[in-house]
Formats: sequence, C-alpha cells, structure tokens
Amino acid sequence: MTNSLFIWIGWALIALGFAGCFVPVIPGPPVAYAALFAALATGDHSSPAHSCLVVAGIATLVATILDYVVPAISARRFNCSKTGTACCFIGTIAGLFFLPFGVVAGPFLGALAGELISGKDIGPGLKGAFGALLGFLCGVAIKVLCCGYLAYCFYKAINPGP
Repeated sequence: MTNSLFIWIGWALIALGFAGCFVPVIPGPPVAYAALFAALATGDHSSPAHSCLVVAGIATLVATILDYVVPAISARRFNCSKTGTACCFIGTIAGLFFLPFGVVAGPFLGALAGELISGKDIGPGLKGAFGALLGFLCGVAIKVLCCGYLAYCFYKAINPGP
C-alpha cells in the first residue's frame, strides 16, 4: 500500500513538474526531480533511481540555470529593453488566464508593450518582443526535455525490468 502511495506521489510530482514548464511560479524540473526521491522511498534498493539521481540532478540544475539565462540572452540578442524583458514575464503570467493561446501571446504582447513603453518604435519593438518570446519558448523547451528525462528515470525506477 505504501509503495503505491509513493508511486502516485511521484507521478503527481512529474505532472506538476510538466505544468511548471509553462507556469513561471512553479519550478518544473526541481519538482519533477523530487519524484525520484518518491521512487527511492518505495524501498526497492536495487532501483535504478540511485544511479539516475546524480545525472538527473545535474540535468535539473543545468535546465534551471538555462531557464534564466537563455531568455535574457535571446532578448538581448534582439535588442529587447529591460522593460520589455520584465513585461514579457508579466505577460507570461497574464497569459495563463487565457489558455492555451495566452501561453504564447502573453509573453509576446507583454514584451511588445514593454518595448513601446520604453520608447521604441513599433518595428524595433516587434523585433525585441520576438526575441523575448523566442527566449521564453527555448526555456520552456529545455524544461520540457528535462522533465521528460526525469519522467523516464522515474518510470525506470519503479519498473526496473530486465
């Protein structure tokens, strides 16, 4: 009974981790990484979760760092202002209220509004907004890939097989 409880908790953490890839206030990969500890708690000490723990931890750390670095690099590459980048984050949160299209439109429109507020014309503002959106989408892709790897590790840990 307790093993199945830990397995359910682990899958819930994986699902929450995937949701966190799109919702900025939930740290997706670290939450999904916690699922491996649920797999360890099942008591099967021959579990592949032990061997996966270090590699998955490094992957989680790298994905979390890249989630902060890649959008900033992309926004800077497209000459997005600091106001545009900040408004991209605000637009991301506002876009959550308008699923599914708000997840993409929110960051773009937020960054565009920030660019216009900072005094840029529409042409350079669109370029900066596109850069902010591209960085946001790259960050999401990195987190989704990491959470997919963590889900695979969790699955292998609870189903060691041959």
